[in-house]
Amino acid sequence: MKTKILDINGKEKSSINLPKAFDREIREDIVAKVLEAKKTQQPYSPSPVAGKQHSAKGKIVHRRHVWRSGYGRGISRVPRKIFSQKGTQFNWEAAEVPFARGGMRAHPPKIEHFLKSKKINKKELKIAFESALSSTANEKEIVKKYSSLKKLNKKVPFVVENKITKLKTKELLESLKKILEKDLFKLAIQKKSIRAGKGKSRGRKYKSNAGLLLIIGEDEKLKTTAFDVVNVNFLSVTNIGLGRLTIYTENAIKYLGERK
Repeated sequence: MKTKILDINGKEKSSINLPKAFDREIREDIVAKVLEAKKTQQPYSPSPVAGKQHSAKGKIVHRRHVWRSGYGRGISRVPRKIFSQKGTQFNWEAAEVPFARGGMRAHPPKIEHFLKSKKINKKELKIAFESALSSTANEKEIVKKYSSLKKLNKKVPFVVENKITKLKTKELLESLKKILEKDLFKLAIQKKSIRAGKGKSRGRKYKSNAGLLLIIGEDEKLKTTAFDVVNVNFLSVTNIGLGRLTIYTENAIKYLGERK
């Protein structure tokens, strides 16, 4: 399978042989399985000593004839801390327990809950990776992913000359406009907007689109916040997914052809 190499102005420059992975059957079921297994959630929990960070003055017992006993005072057997002390009388206040002021949480999130990992067979990982690559060269998959697209006017996958990694941000965006054209360029740039509804007050105020994925060669470097840039060495199913709008540099395609 051959495809055209585009220059930074979007014009055809030469052709290149694509790796065999771009011809593979797209197994949506295996890709979905791998994506589910690779899901991660940031672990969080309160401090182990939350609610216990006070200067304790001994444990209150509930036996008769014992100094500092809670017996006979008409108070419940809850952990208490001493605010003041005079003679044998104490000014106690409930502490530490969930219902007390400044106490710990009743059933807080626990780190162990977040450390779940699922295993995937090596062959399944390989099939999923090749399916993901193949989907970037499949017009139907790309149109299926983006609801605003009805048809692709250009042949995929997009392979661009290595010179694109040397461009500055302004020049890079102008180059992408010429390569992708109007409809695809709108999808390529990452946009951040304020979410509608209650999620704003629940730690997810903003939402953003995935945008373009630019895959660069092993020794290439490019920094931008307009879209995602991934070195071919760190490419995985989680980066690509299925049918994501993707541009490869010439070096990236050559490396993928050599990769086993």
